[in-house]
Formats: sequence, C-alpha cells, structure tokens
Amino acid sequence: MALNILISNDDGVYAPGINILYQTLKDIANVTMVAPLEERSTTGHTLTLDHPLRLAQIGENIYGCSGYPADCALMGLASVLKDKKVDLFISGINRGANLGQDIYYSGTVAAAREATFRNIPSIAVSSTMDFQSNHPPKDEYFVTAANFIKKLVLNNVHQYIEPMTVLNVNVPDVLEEEIKGVEITNLGFRKYSEDIQERTDFRNRDYYWIGGVYKGHDEAIGSDCSAIDQNKISIGPLNLLEKSADDYPKWQEFISQLS
Repeated sequence: MALNILISNDDGVYAPGINILYQTLKDIANVTMVAPLEERSTTGHTLTLDHPLRLAQIGENIYGCSGYPADCALMGLASVLKDKKVDLFISGINRGANLGQDIYYSGTVAAAREATFRNIPSIAVSSTMDFQSNHPPKDEYFVTAANFIKKLVLNNVHQYIEPMTVLNVNVPDVLEEEIKGVEITNLGFRKYSEDIQERTDFRNRDYYWIGGVYKGHDEAIGSDCSAIDQNKISIGPLNLLEKSADDYPKWQEFISQLS
C-alpha cells in the first residue's frame, strides 16, 4: 500500500523546491502539500495564535496556508488529513542550507519538528544553494535532492526514524553525478558577520537591515558543514528531547550553594 506523505516548506506553496519534490514523489506515494501562501523563511517555530488561519486549495492535494511553516504542519495533520494516517512528513526542499546553528532559525526544520511532536516520522531537506556566491541556483539542484529523498522513501526511511527525532538532510547544490557520497553528521557551527545596516528613508527616518554575511564554518570532522564542503549529502538525526550533555553534578553543586 502506498505511503501517505504530507509535505510543507518555508519558501511558500509556489516555490520550485517543494513542487519538484511533489512531482518526484507523487508516483510512489499519496502526497499532500500544505505550505505557506507566502515566503516564511527564517521564521523559526512560530505558531499563529492571535488571529485565524486561512486555507486555500491551489490544486489537487495542494493547499496554501496563511500561516507559518509550523502552522502548515498542524493544519495538514489536524485538518486536511485528519481522517488519514500520515506515514511520513517532509519539509522542503528548502532553497538554501540548514546547517549548524541555522536549524534554530529555520522554518523548514520547524515544520518537521512540529510534525515530530505529533509523533510523525519527519524529514527536513535543503539544497545548499548560496545566493551570495557566483553559483546561481538551478532547478537541477532541487532534482538532485528530490531524487535522493525518493530513494529514502523507497527504502522505508520512515521505519528508521526514532521518536522525537528529525532527520535533517542537506544536499550539495550540484548535479546528481557530482555527489561524492552520503555522511551521517553532527551539527557544525557557521560564522556570520552579523552586520546591522543602518539607512535613512525619504522622510529622514532611520531604518535597519540585518545584513549578516556568511564567513565560513568551524572545521570539525564529522560535521554537516564539512560534509557539504566535500560535496557529500549530510544526514543529521536531530533528537529533540535529548538529555543535556552539560555537567549535572556541577549544576547541582551550584544550586546547593545559592543563598
């Protein structure tokens, strides 16, 4: 029996990445798309609680939602597909990398995380297109990522994803034949200039742009950033409720000394 797959993103329902993913998967699964009606990149895990959400049917099994990526995951699971068992949730294909600490800003990862909180095996997938480089985005790079996700689906990846875990997949922005392998990775750390650009409008009022420029990443063996540098696909299992690696005895001692 074909899987029931719900897909979403943060680039919007009309973005090429999610539509290429939809076309790639629809022949092997029952695919439903619920994605934002407008771009919602870098909005993190925002939920709309202060005003109603609107849902518009764009095409067969394709819906646009007025909310944010996490809203779309909820709308898909609790409204559009409320009477069906969803076997797998996929967020993407994002236009741009979701590596290192960027996962905490990412609407793409947030949508997958929301589905994971609802006990649905979930994948966030991104093509590492860089709009600040001289390497222009191409639909062929989305195809590279889509075909890899198709391979995961055909090999029943949903049965391998542990509860409370998001599979964060990043695919180099190259053609399929240029991929150098697949690596299971840890989160790296990306560096940005963190510039704030101050400007003045025609009414002589100040306004600001957050204009951080990517400055590379820490060189760490086994990191998602390093894998992408080697033109390898990065698969990072992100456990959402993993125990802290910090020193519990240290903090117990600190608390005991509080006055």
